[in-house]
Amino acid sequence: MSAEKKMSRRDLLKLAGAGSAGLVMSGLPVKVIAQDKVKIKVQTAGLDDNTLQPVADIMVARHPNVEVEWVVLTGIDHEEVAAKILALVAAGETIDVGYAATEATQLFAGQGLAAPLDDLIINDPDQDFWTDFFSDVHPSLVEAMMYEGSLYEPPRDFNAANMYLNTSVLAENGFEVPPQDWTKDDFVEIARGTTKKDDTGNTDVFGFAWTNRLWGSWMPWIFVAGGNLYTEERAPGGEWCWDGYYNGDPAADGRGGGFRWREPIANSSEVQEALELVVGLWEEGVTPDVEMGSGQTLTGFYASGKLCMMPAGGFLAGRLGNEGMAKGDFDVQLWPAWRNQKHQFGTGGHWLATVSTAPDEAWEFMKIEVSHEGFQSSEFFNPVIITTPSRRSYSQKDAFETTGPANSDIFYGTLDDHPSTSPIPAPPWSNPMTTIFTTATSNAMSGAMSPKDALDQMQSELEDLTARQPQYYADN
Repeated sequence: MSAEKKMSRRDLLKLAGAGSAGLVMSGLPVKVIAQDKVKIKVQTAGLDDNTLQPVADIMVARHPNVEVEWVVLTGIDHEEVAAKILALVAAGETIDVGYAATEATQLFAGQGLAAPLDDLIINDPDQDFWTDFFSDVHPSLVEAMMYEGSLYEPPRDFNAANMYLNTSVLAENGFEVPPQDWTKDDFVEIARGTTKKDDTGNTDVFGFAWTNRLWGSWMPWIFVAGGNLYTEERAPGGEWCWDGYYNGDPAADGRGGGFRWREPIANSSEVQEALELVVGLWEEGVTPDVEMGSGQTLTGFYASGKLCMMPAGGFLAGRLGNEGMAKGDFDVQLWPAWRNQKHQFGTGGHWLATVSTAPDEAWEFMKIEVSHEGFQSSEFFNPVIITTPSRRSYSQKDAFETTGPANSDIFYGTLDDHPSTSPIPAPPWSNPMTTIFTTATSNAMSGAMSPKDALDQMQSELEDLTARQPQYYADN
């Protein structure tokens, strides 16, 4: 885009707000696609442009006048990618379809960059499509994609933080894959019992490891200890979805219009106990130094038999196969119980940009992606699973037949069988919030600060950050 056409941040947000209202209120017919040549720009994270090409092929086969262009933005985590999207659009560039995981869903919705989808779904003449889609997707995934009463993304995939176990390392040390009702104490016994050190005291095989980020990391321990970074609160709204598509489904009872994260509780006794647990394991040499990133280093450790346990979701099954691990070399289990067995998850999907120059075509692409044809063709789910499908029918045991794990039914079972499972905290200011979280984690895990001092500092910074964001939740 030329310099003359670049817009200021203020102008961008004005345009975003106007675009959102115009799109939602217009009631545009979903399947009427213009015959002129149209290009839609779909943001990806580098991997998606290959895995989603079959979906683009379906789009072009149905609408030969449409060209799909990939806008590749990469980062070490979802927060970094989100920052790059904001910078791109603020510089005057446009995208038609963006991707966000839970970490950035409210960020894009709150910034006015993502358009609410409620009216597009309600007014879609093909209601059989949406009846089928919602019947196949757990309501907790849908609620996690809502913000202030509206849905912003049809969930494409999700990952709950389960525990992966290296079966060879377990067997070498006299352990078996634990049952679903195993506890924190069972975990600690296995972690210590599978850790191996050399004659100098350096660890050769680690019992447990994790990456410093918002999803996974030590956050699952916070949940099962009974804590969180913020108090869980639901926004009103969403009745069009719960009453219209989930009527009679007990899993939809009590749902609202998305989560509100307004009261930091990051230095509660429960959170402190969780941090003290992982710091203690690091001090013992059971856990290696904790680093930022996507966890690729840990995947290599795990595949080479240098690690027994780590947090991950269904996405890891295919990736471990790609690392050379055979079916049966690894298995998975629910996160150990502590005060509860409440699990965390993150979900993701594409959002419709309010600055889109081709909203009809962009919306059609989004629908194809979450259709049966989209799931059957997407390389996210074929030939092996590299992220857990949001649609239950594509997450059954046979989907993991090639790679394992044997216990793969717990992936969707974490949602179906554990109603307390909920998303990681991710308000519209999730980027700076995550930086505060990872910094406090680094301070504690390096010994620079005690767990209590690190959490007290995090609490103070979260309170200050949250107080500066009153505009994002309606009744603040």
